[in-house]
Amino acid sequence: MTRIDPSFYLSNQVETGGNSNLGKEEFLKILMAQLENQDPLNPMEDKDFIAQMATFSQLEQLMNISNSMEMFNQFQTYRSVVEYSHLIEKEVTYQTYDSEGNPDGTEKGIVQRVSMADGSIKLVLDSGDEVDVTDVTEISLRTDQTP
Repeated sequence: MTRIDPSFYLSNQVETGGNSNLGKEEFLKILMAQLENQDPLNPMEDKDFIAQMATFSQLEQLMNISNSMEMFNQFQTYRSVVEYSHLIEKEVTYQTYDSEGNPDGTEKGIVQRVSMADGSIKLVLDSGDEVDVTDVTEISLRTDQTP
């Protein structure tokens, strides 16, 4: 008769948080448990084992791609800030909006720094105002500077 290890009883299981991700280690543990506990008279077929290993390999490759994409997105964010750094000490004209979000004119200001806020590039002006780069309508040399 087959004996069940008492550590597998539900009453002995530790409750875990809501992590539904199956990592490499867990996958390998499950695979090893399958191999160790298979019926010796009816062992796991090679094709089943190969299929599981292929699935594991695909999972690992997808995780690597995901990590690479995350790093790429972070790089793009920092790159965007650097791309707009040439606007520092330049005079910009930008669209202003009323309280309802409708365009109501333009203003000018000198860019003091470039920052990232809420996923968009902001220009911080000498007045302290923050302007989204998409609202900039004109870029020029400062009027108080001589070329």
